[in-house]
Amino acid sequence: MTTQLFALSFDANEPLRLARFWSGVLGWDMADDPHDGVALLPSDDTGFRIRFLPTERRKDGQNPMHLDLTSASPEDQQQTVTRALELGAQHIDIGQLPEERHVVLADPEGNEFCVIEPGNNFLADCGFVGALACDGSQEVGYFWSEALGWPLVRDQDQETAIRSPLGGPKITWGGPPLMPKTGKQRLHFDLAPPAHGDQRAEVDRLLSLGATRIDIRQGEVSWVVMADPDGNEFCVLTPR
Repeated sequence: MTTQLFALSFDANEPLRLARFWSGVLGWDMADDPHDGVALLPSDDTGFRIRFLPTERRKDGQNPMHLDLTSASPEDQQQTVTRALELGAQHIDIGQLPEERHVVLADPEGNEFCVIEPGNNFLADCGFVGALACDGSQEVGYFWSEALGWPLVRDQDQETAIRSPLGGPKITWGGPPLMPKTGKQRLHFDLAPPAHGDQRAEVDRLLSLGATRIDIRQGEVSWVVMADPDGNEFCVLTPR
């Protein structure tokens, strides 16, 4: 077995409030997280959980990663937007063009996400959480394909995308130019070695693929903090 994408983690000023928002939008159940946060457990074949971990740091700039939610019809798209707004989302402008049919929103802590229009063929069979859309280079798409063992499903004009062989959402990278980094990112991946795997061996493998170990003042913890070739932080947990 390869390393698992165990969770997408949000740094949150109010983890419980943010978890309630996303639980209402996605329809996922809430659960306690062992690190003083809150987790959402997928109710479909998404394949990873979402964690909300406490931080005192406020959001600074646009996130380089966001969720793309899919729609089955125009009415379905509007229902998702309406539900999100009722739960505390806001419409935002990140430079989208008037002719673009997706709706750009921000959650109660300003984290951007998109509600994609119906008929998007690229996300057609990916489920409600259609993609984790990332700012990133072609190199980083290749890195994550090797890191997770997910094949490339797009590699064109420096844009890349990968998807688990088991299905579920895609992870996409838009290619250059990249947004400037403004400090620790609010969203990051948590990876877990297989149940009988070895954390140190997995860290060594990721280093050989181009990752680096970094210090974000995490102190003595059971997980290892790393960065991918674009400098995006991620964590390698102990085997789940």
